Amino acid sequence: MGLPAVVGMLVNALYNIVDTIFVGQGVGPLAIASLAIVFPIQMIVSASAQAIGIGTASIVSRRLGEKRHEDAVKAVGTAYATVLVVNVILVTLLFLFMRPILGFFGASEEIMPYAMEYVSIVGAGFFFFSTSMCASNLVRSEGNTRAAMKGMLLGALMNLMLDPLFIFGFGLGVRGAAIATVISQISSAAYLFSLYARKKMIVPIVASELRIRPAILRQSVILGTPAFIQSAGMSLLMLLVNNTLGRYGGNIAITTFGMVHKLLMIVIMPVLGIVQGSQPISGYNYGARRYDRVKAILRTTVLTALGFSLIGYSFMMIFPRIAMGLFTRDAELIAVSARVLRIVVMFIPLAAVQITGSTYFQAVGKASEALILGLSRQFFVLIPLILLLPRFLGLDGVWFSYALADLISTAVTSFFLLREVRRLGIAHAR
Repeated sequence: MGLPAVVGMLVNALYNIVDTIFVGQGVGPLAIASLAIVFPIQMIVSASAQAIGIGTASIVSRRLGEKRHEDAVKAVGTAYATVLVVNVILVTLLFLFMRPILGFFGASEEIMPYAMEYVSIVGAGFFFFSTSMCASNLVRSEGNTRAAMKGMLLGALMNLMLDPLFIFGFGLGVRGAAIATVISQISSAAYLFSLYARKKMIVPIVASELRIRPAILRQSVILGTPAFIQSAGMSLLMLLVNNTLGRYGGNIAITTFGMVHKLLMIVIMPVLGIVQGSQPISGYNYGARRYDRVKAILRTTVLTALGFSLIGYSFMMIFPRIAMGLFTRDAELIAVSARVLRIVVMFIPLAAVQITGSTYFQAVGKASEALILGLSRQFFVLIPLILLLPRFLGLDGVWFSYALADLISTAVTSFFLLREVRRLGIAHAR
């Protein structure tokens, strides 16, 4: 179940990387910076859809394990209705206050035209982006990771083909990248919802159930809050990072971070895939009180995710110049960003433990632990470090904050996971 999710998440990473590569090669460094500015806005939309999708996925997996099919149907209806309402609110606010929002997220006067050009098109496609994000989690909650992978794969392949066509072939630059992105997201959403139309889902979408039930929404929000905090925290983090980089390093520092951040996804996305593949199994067996299996799943997930993370990590540490050369031909920018890449990814394989822990507690319905771990890396550790270290180390303080945050947050997560393993052993013995 994890392998299709790994492929899907890697494809999702390539989705973003391809955009940055073509924009960097076809338009220039300021265009890369504009994508870095817009990214946190996309993360807010993603965070809301992910929160509802992941929270509802936990409910659906456990209800199926408990043989409560009708309750699972009601949960799915609530999820899609909620995502629609939230999306309308977010997109309306974005278009009403586009320029001040982009400025708030760190767009300088030089970057602003590129950012506005990109977000004015991508924003119009947020409906397809958010519904496909939610649908992907709900499809995965039934154990159908292959279908979730195909949905992401379809969108990525479309993006890979359309990016060069619109950017170079039609000469549309940043606007072309945005158009390609929206068409790709429409393709993903259309495929995932075709599963419902073709009756390939265990839990269908029932028209009469497409309404918000406060009790279900409340539970879904509680369970999805850690996922929301992680994604929305990423948006807040990017806001802080972009503004800090602008102050200490200017547009070039923002461009460097835009490239480095895309490469981080090569390590993080396979880990997310493995963890998401294990989520429905953990939730189902926990609901069925098979704590021995839950314990085994947790151990296997950590080790497998760690193994996958080491692959991308090794490439970036050994060949940083090659990695950064994908985005730009500027020799000076490559040299600077290669050094930054090595610093930022120094302890990134440890993220496998942190992500596994946070997602596991979501899957088994333990919202408090999931919330604490969801907050730990970004809010409790990374943001304070970014506020503090640049005062002493300047621009390097931002880069070293990432390495230290991975180290500290993994130590916190390990404490919670070891305690949970002991509890599972006691529960199984009973």
